[in-house]
Amino acid sequence: MNILLTGGAGYIGSNASHSLIEKGSKVTIIDNLENGDKNLVPDKAEFVKTDISNTEEIKKVIKNNKFDVVMHFAAYTKVGESVKYPDKYIKNNYEKAKIFVNTCLENGLNKVILSSTGAVYGNIEKNLLNESDDVNPLNPYSISKFKLETYFKDLSSKKKLSSIILRYFNVCGADEYGKSGLKSNPDNLIKVICEVALKKRSQLIINGKDYNTKDGTTIRDYIHVSDLVEMHILAAQKLLTNQSYQTEIYNCGYGKGFSILDIVNNFNSILDENIKYKFGERRKGDAERSVADNSKFVKDFNWKPKHNDLKYILKTALNWEKKI
Repeated sequence: MNILLTGGAGYIGSNASHSLIEKGSKVTIIDNLENGDKNLVPDKAEFVKTDISNTEEIKKVIKNNKFDVVMHFAAYTKVGESVKYPDKYIKNNYEKAKIFVNTCLENGLNKVILSSTGAVYGNIEKNLLNESDDVNPLNPYSISKFKLETYFKDLSSKKKLSSIILRYFNVCGADEYGKSGLKSNPDNLIKVICEVALKKRSQLIINGKDYNTKDGTTIRDYIHVSDLVEMHILAAQKLLTNQSYQTEIYNCGYGKGFSILDIVNNFNSILDENIKYKFGERRKGDAERSVADNSKFVKDFNWKPKHNDLKYILKTALNWEKKI
């Protein structure tokens, strides 16, 4: 496959780039390096430093290549920041992304995989969240993603776009060979705990202890980045053979939830000392529970996760944190 990949100097995009190249695909990365790190980009990838809204540059890149599929990762992803700066998130994640996808369509590139988020569901009182459930995004980050989802579906209904939307739950861990991982994100629980474990941060602040869960802390579905990358590659292969204009949505998670204190206790079991933490106030925009029903993806792709052992996830994250 010949892949155009936005945000390829970021956490998930760089992991996807490495995996695609290892499997024989050609990868061209677009990244403005505002949040990305050029050191995460594979040597064999073609790299273009530009913004996704730079239509002339994007047009040139597309015309110089015969891309099969676009993987659109580029986005701001910090929930807390989005609450403080909502306009920034709507402009980048929605308005600029619209410009980008229209540039692709105008230049004959109409197969796109969109990275979205399970946070679009908001607070739904269900054990597992299904793609057919109503959505209720609670913060500007998830609102920006849902607006773009809606735009993609509209383009498909007009027979302009064939796309697969992947709703990520909590992505974590790192490539087991140390090629790529998460450099910085204050919203990523496992990243923050790794920093505390390695004395890069004094303690973990747990946002809220009065949720209606078994221990009062929020519950999330944690998926290893390498499994998420495999889901993207399977989705790209499906788009290649898909001749119809439609948008499919899939949840990306394991279907198992862990509370914040579950994660802390599992870290404690692999460390020589306990993680230091204290409780803070609830954070605006946080859902109480968010766990994926992944049965649709499992059925359609005959998918089986390879990295869904929680302690393995934590160890890969910790090993990466030691490296950076």
